[in-house]
Amino acid sequence: MATSPSPSFRRVSETEVFRGWLFSVGRIELLSPDGRPFERFIVHHPGAVTVIPVDEDGRVTLVRQYRASVDRMVLETPAGTCDVDGEPVETTARRELAEEAGLEAAHMEVLMGTFNTPGISDQHTTIFLATGLSPCPVRPVGVEEGFMTIETISLDDVDTLVADGTLVDETTVLGLLLARRRLRRPLAMP
Repeated sequence: MATSPSPSFRRVSETEVFRGWLFSVGRIELLSPDGRPFERFIVHHPGAVTVIPVDEDGRVTLVRQYRASVDRMVLETPAGTCDVDGEPVETTARRELAEEAGLEAAHMEVLMGTFNTPGISDQHTTIFLATGLSPCPVRPVGVEEGFMTIETISLDDVDTLVADGTLVDETTVLGLLLARRRLRRPLAMP
């Protein structure tokens, strides 16, 4: 991951103000380039993965699950938190794909890594393209996944589903657009 730390902003200290099961919140003391002190609150997150499982017909398997933070069912790609210490992100992605969508992939490819909301959190999500799909048992984990549904869409319908508000999860939209671009190859010239 390419990042550019600023040599002119300086972190002075950090104090943890909250620790939960999945994340913590830190109060950061900083100095601006002209030496003025200021503070920010940062949500520390262990990171996440999202998987774009595309079959040979260009159909993508998505899940619709309840998200308490927005109090609604959200159509999104199989995804999950990097909550197993030392587990490689591809292993996490494969585990989430099986748990949520009941799929295994012969091929996994990193499409990109992204900071979800860098204005307030250090969460970094790795987006994978999964191809060569085969079914496996669904293994839902947690209350929300127990009520989750599995749905499919066509990569050709992504623009319409974004425009009409069906797809609202940012890593899902980004991943679908990247997968569509990656899988659409120019015609070979004779």
